[in-house]
Amino acid sequence: MGNLLRRYWTPACLSMELEADGSPLEVRLLGEDLVAFRDTSGKAALFDRNCPASWCSVFYGRNEDCGLRCAYHGWKFDVTGQCVDMPSDRGRSPERIKIPSYPVYESGGIVWTYMARRSRSRRFGTSAPRISLRIRSWRSKVFWDCNWIAVARGKRRHRPYLTPASVLQRDGRR
Repeated sequence: MGNLLRRYWTPACLSMELEADGSPLEVRLLGEDLVAFRDTSGKAALFDRNCPASWCSVFYGRNEDCGLRCAYHGWKFDVTGQCVDMPSDRGRSPERIKIPSYPVYESGGIVWTYMARRSRSRRFGTSAPRISLRIRSWRSKVFWDCNWIAVARGKRRHRPYLTPASVLQRDGRR
């Protein structure tokens, strides 16, 4: 099932959660721990939580000058996951080091990601819902301890206090 869901564009976070050169955001998607951030130029990025040098979390790193710098060795990664600076290892070539990353696309106030490892089509829109900004829209982020597929298919039972009838009864109207 995990490989099937990876072949669809998946919402990773809300666009407003990421600010240029702001703090990174921890994201857990399809059983993977990831880090999202927005670089100096405004590009969003999503990649693996662990630095390939020390295996410590890059979530604790600094977001600076178009990249995320690991707090342990100081290695800096751009939005594609490519290492661009290695101050602790001047003899090594940063071009050979890359942190696993996923392509992202922003649409409708949501940062979407495509998590399939190998694919022919990565274009946004082929498997993502279309969100038009010309109509009134509302985005939210909710954490439910439940089966993701059941929620997507509308099988989750509504709580009695969320239905319109219960709101009317509570207010004394029928």
